Parts: sequence; C-alpha cells; structure tokens
Amino acid sequence: MAQARQQDNQLGALPEWDLSDLYPGPESPELKADLDASAAGAVTFRERYAGKLAALPGDELGAAVAAYERLQETLGRAISYASLYYSADMEDAERGRFYQNIQERINAISTELLFFALEINRIGDAALEEKLKSPALAHYRPWLRDTRAFRPYQLSDELEKLLHEKYVAGRASWERLFDETSAGLRFPIDGKELTEAEALHLMSDRDGATRERAAKSLGKVFGDNARLFALVTNTLAKDKEIEDRWRGFKHPISSRNLANFVEDEVVDALIAAVRESYPRLSHRYYRLKAKWFGVEALDYWDRNAPLPDADDRVIPWTEAERTVLDAYAAFSPELASVGSRFFAARWIDAPARPGKAPGAFAHPTVPSAHPYLLLNYQGKTRDVMTLAHELGHGVHQVLAGPRGQLMADTPLTLAETASVFGEMLTFQALLKAETDPKKQKSMLAGKVEDMLNTVVRQIAFAEFERRVHDERRGGELSAERICQHWMDVQTESLGPAIRFEDEYRFFWTYIPHFIHTPFYVYAYAFGDCLVNSLYAAYQKAERGFAGKYLDLLRAGGTKRHKELLAPFGLDASDPNFWKRGLDMIAGFIDRLEALG
Repeated sequence: MAQARQQDNQLGALPEWDLSDLYPGPESPELKADLDASAAGAVTFRERYAGKLAALPGDELGAAVAAYERLQETLGRAISYASLYYSADMEDAERGRFYQNIQERINAISTELLFFALEINRIGDAALEEKLKSPALAHYRPWLRDTRAFRPYQLSDELEKLLHEKYVAGRASWERLFDETSAGLRFPIDGKELTEAEALHLMSDRDGATRERAAKSLGKVFGDNARLFALVTNTLAKDKEIEDRWRGFKHPISSRNLANFVEDEVVDALIAAVRESYPRLSHRYYRLKAKWFGVEALDYWDRNAPLPDADDRVIPWTEAERTVLDAYAAFSPELASVGSRFFAARWIDAPARPGKAPGAFAHPTVPSAHPYLLLNYQGKTRDVMTLAHELGHGVHQVLAGPRGQLMADTPLTLAETASVFGEMLTFQALLKAETDPKKQKSMLAGKVEDMLNTVVRQIAFAEFERRVHDERRGGELSAERICQHWMDVQTESLGPAIRFEDEYRFFWTYIPHFIHTPFYVYAYAFGDCLVNSLYAAYQKAERGFAGKYLDLLRAGGTKRHKELLAPFGLDASDPNFWKRGLDMIAGFIDRLEALG
C-alpha cells in the first residue's frame, strides 16, 4: 500500500467524475420522474402513431420523428447514468442491481416505441421521397437513410418485439456476468492482490522479472476462469448465430459491417491488406526489438517492454493534461478549447480502483448533457496516449452533439478517427520536442508498438473472432479449442520473434469487445490506417485542413465515409488506400532499422 500511495503522490490529484450533470443520484426524484414521464409518453406516442405512419404527410411525420427523438434522448440520459454509475464499481452488488433494474425499465418503455422504425421501413421509397419534400422531415434524412439500411434484415413486428424484450434476460445478462467476473478477479503479484488493470500495467514495467511475474499471474488466473469465459463466449456466439440466421446475414461479421455502414468488400480489403503486411510490419519490428534485447526471440511478456533509454518516469496528471491539450492546440485552438472543458469540469474519472471497469472509454451520454471519460491512469507514457485517445472521442462527441440524439453518433469505424488522430497529434508533438536521439528512438519504437497493437493485433483479434464464430455454427467449442484459435492467430500475426508459453493461451479471456460488441475490433485498424492517410494529407496540406477536419467531426452520423473523406482526397474503397496507411507504419520501422 505504501508503494501505491507513493505512486498516487507522484501522479498528483486524479479527477473523479461528477455524474450529477445527468442525475443527482440513483434514488433521485429527477430520475424517477424522467422514467415515469417516458413510460407515459411512449404509450401516448404509440397510441397516436402506430399503424398510421404511411398515411402521414411529410410535416406530420417530421413532427413524429422529433417527438421520438425527444423520448429517446430522455431514455438515453437514464441508461447513460446507470451505465456510468455501475462502471465506477462493478463489484458493488447494489450498483449492479440498480443498473439491471434501469435496463429492464428502459427495455419495457422502448418496447412501446419499437413499432416506429419498423413502420418507417415499410414505407415505399417513392412515397417516402414525396414526404421528404417537407423540411421538417428532410432534417432527419440521414437518420432515415441509416434506419432503412436494415430493411432487408427486418423481421416481423412480433419477432422484433420478442428479441427486444428478451435482450435484458439474455445477451445483456451474459455481458454483465463477464463484466462482474472480470472486475472481481485478483492477481497475486509480489505479495499483493492486484486488479486486472494494475496487473496488465505491469506488463510494460521496466523490470523484466516483474513483467514475467505479472504475465504468469494473469495467465494463471485467466486459466482458472477459462471454463466460465468459454461458456459466455459460446453462448453469445450461438445467440448471434441464431439472430443472424433469422435476419439473413451471410457471415458473422456482416451485421457489424452494416452497423458501421461500410461495405463488406472494404472491410475484406482492410483485413487482407493487414494480414499480407504482417511480415513487413510486426514480424520485422519484433525481430528488430529482439536484436536490441540481445536475444533470438522475445518472451511474450517482453513484447511491450520499454527500451533501455525509454522515459519510464511517472508522469503527473497535470503534465499529461498539459501535454495533450498543447498538442491539440498546436493543430487547432478550437479542438483544445473543447478538450479543456473535460478537465475544467468533472467529466473524467482517472484513478485505478478495485471494482472499477478496466481499460478506458469515452461515453457520449446524450447531446443535452456531455460525454464522460473513464481511464485507469497510472502515469506511464502509454497512459498519456490513452488520455489523448479518449479525449479525441470526447471532443468528437461534443462537436457532433448539435446533430441531436438520432444523428450525433458515428459508426465505430469513423468514431475511431478522432481518437487515433488525437494520439497522433500528441505523439508527433512529443517527438518534435525531444532532442535526445536515444529517447527519440525509444519514442518512435513505442509509437510503432502502439500502431501494431492498434492495427496488427486488432485484425488478429477479428480473425480470431471469425474462426470462433464460424466453428460455433457447428457446435460448442471447448475452452482448449478457443485457446488453439487464439494461439494460431497470435503466432501468425506476431511472428517467429515472439516466444509464447503455455499460460498465454488464456489471454483471449480478458478482451471485452469480444463479448460486448462482436467484430468491433477491426474498427481500430480502420481508424488507424485512415488517420495515417489523413495525417499524411495534413502534412502536405496548406491552410484549411484543420477546418475541414473539424467539419468531419461536426458531421456526426450524418455522412458516410466516402462523403467525409472526399474533401481530403481520400477514398477507403480504393485498394491502395489501406496500403498507404500501412506504409506509414513501415516507414517508422525503416527509420528504426536505420538507427540500428
């Protein structure tokens, strides 16, 4: 504990969020009033509009969409509060109960509203175009476009209602089991019982023996719980297979691609380009790193080990804040101004605590409020990069907020653009400020490792998911079979310069995206390659780039990737697009090889 307190002193005062901007507390009258009003309003809305949308003129349909949006915003505020309140301490049984109760209440209310999108999708194209002559409805054209993209996969009203109502007792419950199990795990290391976030943090410690002990402890505890995690994985994969089959999706990844509004062939091209680049990216880099460490191959716990000249000091929170905001300001004062609001107000929860959700995220909440960031800040350079990443999400969410509840959110692929761009701005600023060649090399190596984790590792994750979901269609997979798929994709992606030991086969168990959002992971690679191309355009651009970039963020979900990238001369459907993004990573490795 003394060591932990010493590190806390080095970090300085870490912010904890204030959720009262949403609601004063879980038992607050305001929350109850919103839920009660939403329940009554949803019934009134259904009684007024159900079965009547096709006959409404454009102005009246526009008014109906606006009323629907207001109801969705109130429900979004309530579930956002419950989710954030729960994520602050997932071991607290009362918080878990509160979150489940709110989910069930909102599920029941939203069931009354389910008819709305289903009926809109039954309106003929010509009839809808006639209605869209009304400015009131035309405002919502992007939302209508995205809603109607799911028309071919829509089931009967009765089946849609059944799937919707069963969600809280099905998929959501398995996700909660995963979350609470993960939050409750403790990893014995050096006489302490560490959380998952604290144990994973030690995997990048300067001391090799510490990294090994952390890795062994993680693998042991993950392995002890592998049977439960395999059950969760199998159940959710089967649940997805059943729904995909009923809806008519041909491949497990297809529903995610549709939700991201990106064509299957674009995603296939990304995955193929990254897998083809494994030898010139990850294999080459880890071979180079092994040479720096004087070994033939790196133990897996040394994959993210800092180089001898790396800056491994503890970075105080105030310095992290200044570093990120200064980097944002150098690109765009407006970007930094929006970002500074997260620090000035209590919109960030930074300390690593027992029971807290591991990792990091940015939650957009609703446009009438503001986003919140969750971090597990422990003072390393990677933690500063994580802050830059999540703040990028947060700024994006603020700028897109004026689009409203139905059109502010962006597909995952585009959501990762702002976050990865924020990381790149911060890294380039730090690299430019560093004058010591040895530290520059260490920083460059650290950036390459982050990019490999974002691109190569995430595509390997997507390939792991594909194999598991494909095989699950033929029957349940044992924990050992899942482990085998994990080891196959890890060996393929990381290459011969990484040496694995037996316990590493269980490391698939801690990846939350596999559980919460199947096939989310390729969005990171999509965003990284997109940002690499975008940053290259920025380096060549004359004045006006920052303004176009902010317009991209302000667009929220109103435009697809082709429209958003066109002002920059970029096209993700171009086969060479992904190669250009990967070439930036290869170029960094070229520089490292030249440095020796």
